[in-house]
Amino acid sequence: MTWEKAASPSMTERGMRIALIFALAAERLTAFYEYGQWLTEAQGASLAADWLSRSKNKMPLAERRQLSALSDQLARQIETSLSREAGMYTAHEMMESLDPNHHSEIAESLMVECERLLDDNLAG
Repeated sequence: MTWEKAASPSMTERGMRIALIFALAAERLTAFYEYGQWLTEAQGASLAADWLSRSKNKMPLAERRQLSALSDQLARQIETSLSREAGMYTAHEMMESLDPNHHSEIAESLMVECERLLDDNLAG
C-alpha cells in the first residue's frame, strides 16, 4: 500500500485530513469487498496513525477517530450506491490512486466528496 500522494511535503493540514479520509475509505472498501467485513473506527484510526508516522506527522486520537468515522460514512455510501462489480472497481481505482503517478477521474470526484464531508463535519 502506498501513501505518497497524501504525504507530500507541501500538503496542508486540511489537505492531509482530506487525503486521510480518502485513503481510509479506499482501505475500508477493499477490506469489505475482499473479506466481507468493515474495518472498525479504531482500526481506521490505527491505520491513520501508521500513515501519519511514516510521513512524520501526528494527530490526536480523537481526530483520527473522527476522520476514520467520516471515511466509514463515505465507504458505506459508495457500497450502497453501486453494484458489487462497480464497487469493486471503485475500490480498486481508489487504491491505485494512492500512487501519485495514477490519474483517475473517479478518484478525483471522490476526493471532492471527502472535502465536502470534512467541511460539513467542521461546520456541524
